[in-house]
Amino acid sequence: MSTPNLKIENLRVSIEDKEIIKGLNLEINGGEIHAVMGPNGTGKSTLSSALMGHPKYEVTEGQVTFNGEDLFEMEVDERAKAGLFLAMQYPSEVSGITNADFLRSAINARREEGQEISLMKFIRELDKKMELLEMDSSFAHRYLNEGFSGGEKKRNEILQLMMIEPKIAILDEIDSGLDIDALKVVAKGVNEMRNPEFGCLIITHYQRLLNYITPDKVHVMMQGRIVKSGGPELAQRLEAEGYDWIKEELGIEDETVGQEA
Repeated sequence: MSTPNLKIENLRVSIEDKEIIKGLNLEINGGEIHAVMGPNGTGKSTLSSALMGHPKYEVTEGQVTFNGEDLFEMEVDERAKAGLFLAMQYPSEVSGITNADFLRSAINARREEGQEISLMKFIRELDKKMELLEMDSSFAHRYLNEGFSGGEKKRNEILQLMMIEPKIAILDEIDSGLDIDALKVVAKGVNEMRNPEFGCLIITHYQRLLNYITPDKVHVMMQGRIVKSGGPELAQRLEAEGYDWIKEELGIEDETVGQEA
């Protein structure tokens, strides 16, 4: 089995004729965790939405390959079936579909006909992973995210990640609004996934999540592109000193590229 790979080359993305992503390059392989940090309005969430095929975002230039295939030739559901996963900043509530039904359907959608996960195996895996994430068993039978607190929704996103077992995951501000206990639980779930067949892109504003998930690479995004990359120590310096030193070092004017969605 080949190592998962997501390769982004000279990506440019616009929304309503305003360019947000301005020539971004990034490559993620299985076994790697990358963190993208940057001030508000630099296009971080736009990047995740464009990769998953949100219709509001227009890709105007560049290419993205996922395991050697053209990502933008795939429909949204095809990207998910191929093993690309997005944990959203604001997960949606879905009435009438329980967590358990959603997860089993999502798992089977990626399997060949006749290879569906058995009910007993599914229940065993679900119980084990919910216990690891310190989730009450009742969450399996509740409608998807309905009535969940912000922290419960984020744990539920990580539960989906662990059950579906994608090849490459994009975690868009998965730490937003979490208290320290919930943050540790979410990090435990991500760390449990670390293996050569899994790569991860974490989009975050804060170093605090990276205290519990040590990234292999940290990238700073400004004005719609990656302007600096380094190891975990780069995130630590950003936490201590902010972004002004990078702007000064690279001669970047203090401006943003517009809204993030």
